[in-house]
Formats: sequence, structure tokens, C-alpha cells
Amino acid sequence: MEEAFAKVEDLVGHVKEYVNNRVESAKLNMAEKASNISARFIAVMVVLVLFLFFTGFLSTALAYLLAEWTGKLYWGFLIVAGLYLVIAIVIWLAKDRLIRFPIMNAMLQQLYNEEASHEEN
Repeated sequence: MEEAFAKVEDLVGHVKEYVNNRVESAKLNMAEKASNISARFIAVMVVLVLFLFFTGFLSTALAYLLAEWTGKLYWGFLIVAGLYLVIAIVIWLAKDRLIRFPIMNAMLQQLYNEEASHEEN
């Protein structure tokens, strides 16, 4: 009888250890996913800031070029502003196809790839 109790206690100890290991593994997986998301977010933000500087300088140069062609400074800047307005309207009308779906697909693909790589290990 005591032998059965010892085996049950041993089994309970193994189950507790298994559960603790699974919880620790889940914590590590979440930390890894959070660090990957943070790193990607920071990289995207750096590239976005640099792209905004590029776009700002390019827009200013284009506005001055158009001002030289039209003879009026304000026409150059108004034309560039109009181009940005048209681009914004097109993006707004196609936001699901151009922005939402690609982001959702990229996130799902990243999540699936991470889960598949963890299952292989």
C-alpha cells in the first residue's frame, strides 16, 4: 500500500514539474515573440522616419521646381499638396487591400512560422 502511495506522490511530483516546465516554456515563447515584435517595430520606425525626411526634402525640391516652371512659388507648393491629397484619397479608398490585409497576412505568417519552428525543435 505504501508503495502505491509513493508512486502516486512521485507521479504528482512529475506532473507538477511538467506543468511548471510548460508554463516556463510559454513565458519564454511570449518573451521571444514580444522581443521580435519590438525589434521589428523599432526597425520599421527608423526606416519610416528616414523615409519621411526623404519625402519632405523631395517634396520641397519638387515644389521649387514646379514654382520655377509656373513662375509662382505658391503654385509649386499647391501642386505638390494636391498630389499628396490625391495619393491620400487613393490610399483611403483602398486601405483594406493596400494596408489592412497585407499587415494581417504578414502577422499571421510570422506567427505561423514561429510556431512551426518551435514545433520542429
